[in-house]
Amino acid sequence: MNETIRQLYARKSVRAFADRPIEEPVVQTILEAATMAPSAGNQQLYTILRITDPALLERLADSCDHQPFIARGKLVLVFCADCLKWYDAFARVGCAPRKPGPGDLLLAVDDALIAAQNAVVAAEAFGIGSCYIGDIMENIEAQRDILGLPDYVFPAALLVFGYPTKQQIQRRKPRRVDLRYIVQENRYRRLDGAQLKAMLEGKAPDGQYVEWMEAFCRRKYNSDFAREMSRSVAAYLAQYGD
Repeated sequence: MNETIRQLYARKSVRAFADRPIEEPVVQTILEAATMAPSAGNQQLYTILRITDPALLERLADSCDHQPFIARGKLVLVFCADCLKWYDAFARVGCAPRKPGPGDLLLAVDDALIAAQNAVVAAEAFGIGSCYIGDIMENIEAQRDILGLPDYVFPAALLVFGYPTKQQIQRRKPRRVDLRYIVQENRYRRLDGAQLKAMLEGKAPDGQYVEWMEAFCRRKYNSDFAREMSRSVAAYLAQYGD
């Protein structure tokens, strides 16, 4: 198997890191790789915040659903969807730009996440593990304060990097669902109950599909943090399209 494909298949989230720094030339390569990602109109509608201040790392670890491992990361990056830089650039030369709208934000989020995944793939090539932290979208007022985010700059993803511990290397990657439930041809088709069960029952203990689904719904979809994330995103969206 091609080495790049092998790494994509093998990559899994890493939340425990060896006591080994990431060398600065490697950090710079990861960052450069991120900026080589596809981008809408080559605008690179993102800003990458490299968090090195221990106090800020502790605050992020607390604000992102109380996850101490964030502060122990050897490289911590926040990928911000940035609609402000181009708006400011247009205004500075007298273009009279409209205010950024929801479509601009979603395009910038796309750019930011594609760049983030480039960073993940580059890190994996060096044997460096990573973990996405979606909780950066919660508690938006706190995140804006911690990171000094102005209007039209949204924290799309937080990534924590480090060389994995031996246990993390040996840990089995969680099973993905079969491709036939992910790929459809030409038009979207809504899955029925039997298809959904066939897609997901492999994640549940034998014979406990319903119980597992109920517990997962409580823990994830209906959780307080999921509701807070929706509130935060809605609050941030309110500023767009004035």
